[in-house]
Amino acid sequence: MNLVGIPNVLIMSATLASMFACTWVPLTNEGQGVRILKESEVVDCEKIGKTRATTADRVVIFARTDRKVREELDALARNEAADMGGNTIVRIGTVSDGRQSFAVYRCDSQ
Repeated sequence: MNLVGIPNVLIMSATLASMFACTWVPLTNEGQGVRILKESEVVDCEKIGKTRATTADRVVIFARTDRKVREELDALARNEAADMGGNTIVRIGTVSDGRQSFAVYRCDSQ
């Protein structure tokens, strides 16, 4: 039995596990001010555009959790909406291959 390789395997396993737990997209200060609402909640808001967010849904051969992918897509969209002058986003459709579209709105009642 080769005991020399066991620490390397443990380190590699811990590294891979941490990659799946991490969110790689930081939410900017401006992005923190952007809400995520449903379409029915933005009827009194001004639509200012759309954005499409993309993130990795796999790391090497391993699929990332749906929750982590969604968190990163939301953070990317919130950051972009803030850059566009929006304060609200609405998800359009579903996540597919690590991609999702979002409508960007400016709502006065925020």
